[in-house]
Amino acid sequence: MAFLRSVTNTTKTAIAAFALPAALAFSSLSPSSPNPKPENLFFLSPSSFLLTSARFGLVKNLTQRPSSVSMDTSTSNQKPISQDNGALPEILTEFMVDMKCEGCVNSVRNKLQTVNGVKNVEVDLANQVVRILGSSPVKTMTEALEKTGRNARLIGQGIPEDFLVSAAVAEFKGPDIFGVVRFAQVNMELARIEASFSGVSPGKHGWSINEFGDLTKGAASTGKVFNPTNQGTEQEPLGDLGTLDVDEKGDAFFSGTKRKLRVADLIGRSVVLFGTEDKSDEGLTAAVIARSAGVGENYKKVCTCDGTIIWESSNNDFVASKV
Repeated sequence: MAFLRSVTNTTKTAIAAFALPAALAFSSLSPSSPNPKPENLFFLSPSSFLLTSARFGLVKNLTQRPSSVSMDTSTSNQKPISQDNGALPEILTEFMVDMKCEGCVNSVRNKLQTVNGVKNVEVDLANQVVRILGSSPVKTMTEALEKTGRNARLIGQGIPEDFLVSAAVAEFKGPDIFGVVRFAQVNMELARIEASFSGVSPGKHGWSINEFGDLTKGAASTGKVFNPTNQGTEQEPLGDLGTLDVDEKGDAFFSGTKRKLRVADLIGRSVVLFGTEDKSDEGLTAAVIARSAGVGENYKKVCTCDGTIIWESSNNDFVASKV
């Protein structure tokens, strides 16, 4: 698997082997799944799929440390989430898209280039992979791809840096509340967070990253809000994610950033959604945070356990969420 590293005066590449991501549910379920599926998957060998600095302008755009940025929607009113200018930092996002010809490539590229925040698009027809550089939320890019009439699955997210873990995901699989929370490392001082929930009671709900991934008693056994002594404060723990606004349909969408949050420190912990805004209850539900695929780490299309191709899998194989 090709994994991009930061580009300085010359383009450098290295090969890194990583654990299977949780971003694709049929290939790697969250640690909380009671009946995980086999994970022995066939990995494709993408040929010449590395980006060059000239094609994406990585030197200029991704080696500079982004300024303080924040949410694109007013879904939180708490200080732990930055709220300066409404823009997300630029990262690379990879989708596997069902494409069969150059006409498909042009349709996908043209549609994505109309999306606000998309800066560059690279399409690899041979491997059916689309790589997008920009600040658009995953939800927005997914909806754009769906409008082309093609199946699309998110397979990786991050930036070409030497982070040990650049992306993580927590999946809420019901039976009442469904959702996905995704974390992507922007730099060592900033993480990007995107979340989508459905089946939640309307109104304001607190949510947080908690210390433990122990779900034996649901949210009640996940411990306190995650708060490293050298990062957060007692009044504002690092793991406090503020407040989610849930609409009358029971849906909530969030995109924002969190300073001092390091994705590698979150693996094995949990995301908890509370019934109250002030988090005074034990929590409605929780999901374990698992490692997800970074850029260039996830080009598999076939599950060798049952021979299922990604496009043949049903939506039941994936979390019911647009994120």
